[in-house]
Amino acid sequence: MAEKNMVQAINEALLQEMKRDERTLLFGEDVGINGGVFRATDKIHEELGDKRIFDTPLAESGIMGMALGLAIGGFRPIPEIQFSGFTMEAIDGLCGQLARHRYRLGGTGSAPVTIRSTFGGGVGTPELHSDNLEGLFGQTPGLRIVIPSGPYDAKGLLVSSIRNNDPVYFLEHLKLYRSIKEDVPEELYTIELDKANIIQEGTDITIVTYGSMVHESKKAIKTLEKEGISVELIDLRTVVPFDTDTILESVRKTGHAVVVQEAQRMTGLANHIMAEISELAMYDLEAPIGRVAAPDSHFPFGAAEGVWLPTSKDVEAAVRRTLTE
Repeated sequence: MAEKNMVQAINEALLQEMKRDERTLLFGEDVGINGGVFRATDKIHEELGDKRIFDTPLAESGIMGMALGLAIGGFRPIPEIQFSGFTMEAIDGLCGQLARHRYRLGGTGSAPVTIRSTFGGGVGTPELHSDNLEGLFGQTPGLRIVIPSGPYDAKGLLVSSIRNNDPVYFLEHLKLYRSIKEDVPEELYTIELDKANIIQEGTDITIVTYGSMVHESKKAIKTLEKEGISVELIDLRTVVPFDTDTILESVRKTGHAVVVQEAQRMTGLANHIMAEISELAMYDLEAPIGRVAAPDSHFPFGAAEGVWLPTSKDVEAAVRRTLTE
């Protein structure tokens, strides 16, 4: 066990799993000798060589198409799209091809592809680099979306994603890459996909969230606890399909819920989560469901991030409002 940040945990997961399974191939823009723009693939080329990890042209559509072809050929590809906004260039390969592959074959074949990409605000990136697009891609049947909130989850969830036999869009939040450190086992381990993590139990209200908003919610909870408010915090981990059972069990216990996301109010996954709670636990609720989200505008340029991104103060306000309605 050693303390690692998320980049180190991801790097370790990739190298160890690729050593274990020779069918795994890692490719993308600058992932080879340079070790990736964020060094998440650092030194893997030195260990495994250019037949297992290699650079591609700046062509996301080509990266995604090659991933499907390799999967059909018996490999387990791990393509990297440097920033999730650039996945728009490969949307047909991802949503129109990879996600439909098992369905088209009537369940007789699969596409075991793990697409790694970065997203999220708080680091002052240029346009198209920080967009939260999980809600958009989450509308694609056959595609699983996983978002870790820390180094421990990142390693275990990534290994599980690579071993999964269907496509996984694995999103890594830029702000969390080096801002959070946790104890991470040296050996390989897995974390179950499609299962949420109850970070802490509570009795008054349930917060459902994922990614960087887990940490904003933790900050809010410290303040709320001083006011005598007991909060149950759920980290989705897998955001599509999300763990409805865990959410409903919690909401039926607390009677109140707030859903927190970094994405805009009109996008993201909060709306779907709120709909499921409303449909399946309506009579267990004592108040309308609260929501914390970014404004319905384009993700701003870096200088304006501070007034656009949801914060712990927004979470605090939503919890208080929900409990008093």
